[in-house]
Amino acid sequence: MTGENRAAGEGGDPPGRVRRLDPATVDRIAAGEVVTRPARVVGELIDNALDAGATRVEIGVDGDGTDRIRVADDGRGMGREDALIAVERHATSKLAPDGDPVGVDSFGFRGEALAAIAEAARLELVTSDGDAVGTRVVVDGTAPGDGPGSDGGPGRGGDPDEPIVTDAGRARGTTVVVEDLFATRPARRESLAGPAAEFARVSALVADYALANPDVAFTLEHDGSRTLSTPGSGITEALLGVYDRETASRSTAISASVEIETEGAPVPLDVAGALAYPSVTRSSRDHVRVSVNGRPIRNDRIAAAVRAGYGRLLPDGREPVAAVDVSLPPARVDPNVHPAKREVGLRDVDAVAGAVESVVGDALTGADLRRATEVDTGIEGALEPVGDVGGERPATFADADPIGTFRDLYLLVEAVDELLVIDGHAAHERVNYERLARAFDGEAVPTADLDPPATASLSADEAAAAEAHADALAALGFETEPFGGGTVRLRTVPAPFGRAADEDAFRDALATLSDGESPRDAREALLADLACHPSLKRGDIGGLTPEELRSLLARLGECERPYACPHGRPTVLSVDEATFASGFGRKR
Repeated sequence: MTGENRAAGEGGDPPGRVRRLDPATVDRIAAGEVVTRPARVVGELIDNALDAGATRVEIGVDGDGTDRIRVADDGRGMGREDALIAVERHATSKLAPDGDPVGVDSFGFRGEALAAIAEAARLELVTSDGDAVGTRVVVDGTAPGDGPGSDGGPGRGGDPDEPIVTDAGRARGTTVVVEDLFATRPARRESLAGPAAEFARVSALVADYALANPDVAFTLEHDGSRTLSTPGSGITEALLGVYDRETASRSTAISASVEIETEGAPVPLDVAGALAYPSVTRSSRDHVRVSVNGRPIRNDRIAAAVRAGYGRLLPDGREPVAAVDVSLPPARVDPNVHPAKREVGLRDVDAVAGAVESVVGDALTGADLRRATEVDTGIEGALEPVGDVGGERPATFADADPIGTFRDLYLLVEAVDELLVIDGHAAHERVNYERLARAFDGEAVPTADLDPPATASLSADEAAAAEAHADALAALGFETEPFGGGTVRLRTVPAPFGRAADEDAFRDALATLSDGESPRDAREALLADLACHPSLKRGDIGGLTPEELRSLLARLGECERPYACPHGRPTVLSVDEATFASGFGRKR
């Protein structure tokens, strides 16, 4: 066969001719879209369990998930005929033959999950709808091809064998076991991260489902050890299972029914979930978990509305811990906009976000939580940060003279024709940060041994991330070891100049690494945290002597970036003499 004929194919079609793909090729391509990594398999099987009305879902993962995944539920189960159809592509009980995915009131609807999984792995389905005898269906997508297909057409190649069907004993419900995932797709398998990182994805996903569906009990095991368990008895208990006792005890449940105005009639909207108090925060935005009708999703607009509901209650640079589920009529939701169904189309998304922000704000309103919210300086145009965006300016405070303090926090400094207002805490923080950074450069991180070791209670996905990033954490000075039940032991902590890091610093370093930042970025975040805690606070500044104020000013002037604290906020504001003259109606 010539090169041209090879390009054209056996049928003699000219090169470049548009041809229909054979069904086996279509199936392989579709499977690649649905099953991209182990966490996607787990998500699809959880969707099926919830659609079957399960009140308990048990997930087990071996290794990175390619070895074995097991998902068992106590849902309605299936009879034999339905079980056989379920492993065929585009077979579903959730959508009418001529139906539209928009408005479907279920988690799954495409009818391709089990078939796609079977294309890429060995799949065993054991199910019972309550009859005396259940059904076992085995489809092996890892089996080699065996010549022409049963219909006389082309061989199946690496396609699954015909399903093997036998009797099985099982109580009402379904168990799916997936083994040897991507065994026939080495490139896909090699593209996966390590076992700990892949399991961290699974753990985070299961946590999302558990918080979005708090009335369903979830358990997750990794290599035989239980890492997450929720009892299915409400949102507070789910928060306890996913996070820890402190987070659950310092949270408030929300449940509100409102109406949003649309172009047509008002639309009912329910907002439910849990909000951790502003005193319980994280450095990463990953802990604002949003779901729609029980489906965990990514939606920046709704997540931003949750954060906006906290308003000024949150400390600077910190993010809330919250799980918020929005219930809307199915016709207002289009779940068919993302292959993984992790994004949905929402009609009236701005109105929905506004309602969420209002509900969150109202739930958090209280004398024990709320801080003063509005500050009006009245001189926004005159009071400007000094230095450039990065906090750099080649200058010193040699000609500056402290003349007093204000509110036990701010230094008032006369500098030629300017009045400088210096945030004493931010300035001391910058001094400490650069001192610590110099101590870290080119040297092993100074550490302090903890005897006995401290324990940190982590959420399931945090515990998985701690295992995945153990080496990077050790390089930062945190020597850890798993202690079971989502608990990690801290044997050493970084302690430059004797300032030992605490559990919050460990969590922040872990969050930075989990976000994909480099160990260097994690180190800088750690240094910023270590610099913050021993720095001067409100009430300390007013007690400093004039000589101590000058010393602080001199040390700040020696810094490489004296005009910004390690978190990027300005340290120095200035008002020039002309501003005062103009305000008082004087000529200079």
